[in-house]
Amino acid sequence: MVVDTPIIVALVLVALVVLALLVLLGKRKAAQSKEERRGQAEEHRGMAQVAEQQADLQAAEAEEKAARARKEQIEAERQGLEAERARSEVADMHAEADRLDPDVGRRR
Repeated sequence: MVVDTPIIVALVLVALVVLALLVLLGKRKAAQSKEERRGQAEEHRGMAQVAEQQADLQAAEAEEKAARARKEQIEAERQGLEAERARSEVADMHAEADRLDPDVGRRR
């Protein structure tokens, strides 16, 4: 069976066109896949940014809470020292009253 040259040329051209279409479709699908991955990456970056901002806020709140606790600790220590000073003054007053009271010496 003899095949005409124009038919062979036509078949080769059709095969080349089909091959070119397959290559174009492959490139288009690869480009689409890249775009989808870029979109996913952008979404992940956005979520990471939100999580980072929340972590920064939590850290700031923790620092603020620690500062308040330090302030309260300092105030409690100041009040303790003030109470000690007041007790010392009271003890001094009692001692002075005992020294001045003529009956205190007789009770002992």
